[in-house]
Amino acid sequence: MATTDPTAVTEQFAAEYARNAVPTMLKAIGSIKRYNRFVLLGALLTSYLHQAHYLWTQNAGYFAYLVPLIFDAAMVSMLTVVRTSGIAKDAKRGAMVVFAAAAMLSATINFASPGSLGLRLVFALVVVLVIGVELVAGRIRPDFAAIQAEAAALLAAINDLTETAPATEPTNTPAATPTVDTTPEPAPVVDAPPAPTPAAITAPAFTPIPVARPEVPAHLMPTARFVIGRHEQSTGRPITPDELAGLLSVTPDIARELLHTITGHTPAVNGTPVGGAR
Repeated sequence: MATTDPTAVTEQFAAEYARNAVPTMLKAIGSIKRYNRFVLLGALLTSYLHQAHYLWTQNAGYFAYLVPLIFDAAMVSMLTVVRTSGIAKDAKRGAMVVFAAAAMLSATINFASPGSLGLRLVFALVVVLVIGVELVAGRIRPDFAAIQAEAAALLAAINDLTETAPATEPTNTPAATPTVDTTPEPAPVVDAPPAPTPAAITAPAFTPIPVARPEVPAHLMPTARFVIGRHEQSTGRPITPDELAGLLSVTPDIARELLHTITGHTPAVNGTPVGGAR
């Protein structure tokens, strides 16, 4: 039988929302990237065939099909460098310069081909479309701060609703039981010789050797706290250091230290617990 309690319905909605928020977001990002890839390949193919046809009419021979292919491959390669995280900034700046030069040359060839002004503008803007689609695709990523703020607002609304809901269940007070005197009678005192005291054995002093712990990046704390909470809500179990390292693109040692800092403990490594409450 379905419940009609507004508090229970709201809590059920909040649980379903939190469970499906991250998978839905990742699914949408995957769909967007697939559409961007389709647009990129279609635009590059259109530009390639148009340039090859134009160069063929200019008596370029079979090089008419090779030169546009080289320029399109260079554009895709430089865009991959720009979009990939972790590559040095100077390499990304150089890739952006090469990409801009190849794109401008490709757009110029498309515009210089014979035809009406509108047709030449359309083929030139195809190259601009490639630039825009790839630059936007490189910046598509989850906004963890916005998701965390939305989830916090939803949980606050649930807490307010729970506090204002009237109590409907009666309180049952147990009946008082009679008091029974169960005090035992004193046992007779028997003199017994004292037990010999064992000699104290002093253990040698042991000085623990401190283990160096990796430095935790402060900027990863909000994202790690959000990912840990969402993983426990969606799977019902604590996240492991390897899973956290894969989601944050960090080393397992840093992921283990993040877990230790946020939750106060970390899972066992080779059967030995690591970390503890700070």
